[in-house]
Amino acid sequence: MKAEAWMFAACTAFLVLVTPAYWFVTSGSDNRGDWTGTSALVMCTLLVLMITLYLGFHANRMDARPEDRNDADIAEGAGELGFFPPFSWWPLWCALGLSVFTFAAAMKTYWLMIGAAGVGFILLCGWIYEYYRGEFKH
Repeated sequence: MKAEAWMFAACTAFLVLVTPAYWFVTSGSDNRGDWTGTSALVMCTLLVLMITLYLGFHANRMDARPEDRNDADIAEGAGELGFFPPFSWWPLWCALGLSVFTFAAAMKTYWLMIGAAGVGFILLCGWIYEYYRGEFKH
């Protein structure tokens, strides 16, 4: 995890340099600057700093992984890496339902919002319970 902590630390340092530079470049003769972009960069800097601190904190308190050690063999990293789901159509249909709901909210079409929310709930339940029935049941 130390490598990841250093990568996020580099991103944090970059954002710490870019944020005031952005404020300076966007402030014209009126010295007002762009509040939206600057506040977005400040929040991004703080979020990346939070990830850096989390990874750095845990990197010092856990055993080194094989990829963190210079003397490790490739075989030490072998084994089960986790569950990777096979193909699924549910995310596509959930995204379609969410896009219809968002479109209905933008157009203030409340009857379509209610219908899209109902269909979206059914689609989300199908996605959640996908591995409880059928070919990939476990």
